[in-house]
Amino acid sequence: MEVIGADGSLLVLDAGSGLARLNSVLNPCPPRVDVLLTHLHMDHVQGLGFFQPLFDPEVEVNLWGPVSSTMNLTERLARYLSPPLFPVRLRDLPSVHPIDVRPGNFTIGPFDITADLVIHPGPTVGYRIQEGSRSLAYLPDHEPALGGNFPREPEWTSGYDLCRNVDVLIHDFQYTPDEYVSRQGWGHSSMPQAVAFAGQVGAGSLVTFHHDPDHDDATLDRLHEIDQAPLPVIPGRAGLILEV
Repeated sequence: MEVIGADGSLLVLDAGSGLARLNSVLNPCPPRVDVLLTHLHMDHVQGLGFFQPLFDPEVEVNLWGPVSSTMNLTERLARYLSPPLFPVRLRDLPSVHPIDVRPGNFTIGPFDITADLVIHPGPTVGYRIQEGSRSLAYLPDHEPALGGNFPREPEWTSGYDLCRNVDVLIHDFQYTPDEYVSRQGWGHSSMPQAVAFAGQVGAGSLVTFHHDPDHDDATLDRLHEIDQAPLPVIPGRAGLILEV
């Protein structure tokens, strides 16, 4: 997923297999690319080794990812970008700069970014991206309902402050209600939970994300037949373009 600012500045959100599709779009590639990683599960980093800007010495690639109490981001990414999992070592990519992200605020070009920890196994952050009056929140892997009694008070809800009154919320939408019963604690949301969370934070619209790979298109179409949603619900799909 990419976010393009009014001046053409680029952010890349996570680095799954779809990252390879950006290679043909970034031609020519800008001199700087910033990739915001929410966490380091394989489905969010497996595209890194196939992202051509990493191998271009003329391009500065900044990889932002959540801080860990055990190893820094460089050490953790190097466990994937090294043999036997990958033939090229991270240390051999001199233009790539891993940056540990702690909860708080930072700026990349025209974007004001807020990161905060959210409920998902392992160190995981969500991001709020602001440019002027326009805002986007990205929480692709998130389980705000963990512990039951959801929705609960805002101060006890994971991700609430990060997403409050955001224009567009991109959020985990993986399970049916029945599937969630046996998957509590796995770090993902059911369809009703995602809609309830979006309504609770006052999002302008919800873009569904992280669809279950076992759901075919017919199942996804059925899950998106939502009656009386408190906000517009936009099915996330490859190639979707939104103007915030």
